[in-house]
Amino acid sequence: MKHLTFKGGTHPYDGKDLSKDKPIWGLAPGKELVYFLSQHIGAPAKSVVKPKDAVKAGQLIAEAGGFVSAPVHASVSGTVKKIEQRRMANGSWGDAIIIENDGKYESVEYVPADPEKLTSDEIIAKIREAGIVGMGGAGFPTAVKLSPKEPDKIEYVLVNGAECEPYLTSDYRRMLENPEWLVEGLSIILRLFPNAVGRICIEDNKPEAVKAMTQAAAGRDKIEVAVLKTKYPQGAERSLINAVTGRKVNSKMLPADAGCIVDNVDTVCSIYRAVALGQPLIDRVFTVSGDAVANPGNFNVPVGMSYKEIVDAAGGFIEEPEKIISGGPMMGFAMPDLEVPVTKTSGAITCFIKDQVSAAVTTPCISCGRCLSACPARLAPQRLIKLAKKRDAEGFEKLYGMECVSCGSCSYVCPAKQPLAQEISMMRKYVLDMKRRAKA
Repeated sequence: MKHLTFKGGTHPYDGKDLSKDKPIWGLAPGKELVYFLSQHIGAPAKSVVKPKDAVKAGQLIAEAGGFVSAPVHASVSGTVKKIEQRRMANGSWGDAIIIENDGKYESVEYVPADPEKLTSDEIIAKIREAGIVGMGGAGFPTAVKLSPKEPDKIEYVLVNGAECEPYLTSDYRRMLENPEWLVEGLSIILRLFPNAVGRICIEDNKPEAVKAMTQAAAGRDKIEVAVLKTKYPQGAERSLINAVTGRKVNSKMLPADAGCIVDNVDTVCSIYRAVALGQPLIDRVFTVSGDAVANPGNFNVPVGMSYKEIVDAAGGFIEEPEKIISGGPMMGFAMPDLEVPVTKTSGAITCFIKDQVSAAVTTPCISCGRCLSACPARLAPQRLIKLAKKRDAEGFEKLYGMECVSCGSCSYVCPAKQPLAQEISMMRKYVLDMKRRAKA
């Protein structure tokens, strides 16, 4: 079997042995849960509850604030304590609904449906009402993604099961433990696109997942497993599309422009649960890993639960970590502490005894070309960083700096330990900010 891939990329230590064999373990939260009104790309949700209101698990507590938005539901039963600003994992602040858990876990009644009897509009409506967003990190409202202008031109629906980010194993465990959810969810999506085929995309370092999904998809005419070569960032949207279909997507395009829809494993499972079972998005699988964690593992956690409670469930720390990352070490971001809640897009926390990045000593570039070879967008990172330092927006754009996907491959392979990805990312934000101000 040919293993699909893309040009460029690198092979960081994956660290998956720490948690890949740990089954998903359900966790009950503590007394307080925090639900941000903005857990997605687009307009924040609008609260429909007020302090002292009683709520049940699965109940709508915030409605979508526009077309590109998503509602929020309570994941426990209890009482609304207040609505106030709370700190997010990335350090910014946002409006949040605070609910006191009563420990009873009373739920609203979910209404199942037969997807085969639903129209496309009814399927989209159920996905929208369930508050499903991309759970791989970006958080784009899924109902919007599944509503392209020309659905007949969609030829591929790709399930991103690559999970190329080091240390993360939540999607892997979901594929092993709930393969039927994934296949049924993909089948529901394919009902929206009559000319599309489904591909469940998995790297070849996950043979058990390939086997489980191949068996689950057996007999499904339009669904196959696509085996990918293990390489970072194989799971990046553009890399995945190129590897599986041979098509290319740039920063000015959406995957739909290339005839593709790409969704994360847990997103597709949530679509099945929403459409067939009537369940809104109120929980997700979450990996706790890193050499500072006593018992790394995978947990099914309710949205709104504290990171600290999840780490405590993993046995806490062997030694106080120097670096705590929300997500994985390549594309995640550092956190000051654990006093933040899980959102729909939270997939992992990785904790390290030593902060190797801060300890690294930066030296001058030796023009080795490793960053160029590793870049999946085929850019020249070292030339771009020089332009970034000079704030040369025109030169930066001429060298296609806006095509950077912020994967961090260039920084990882750089023998001089230069912060290439960070500088380029900041420059991209600078260019976008300049354009916004010019339009204002």
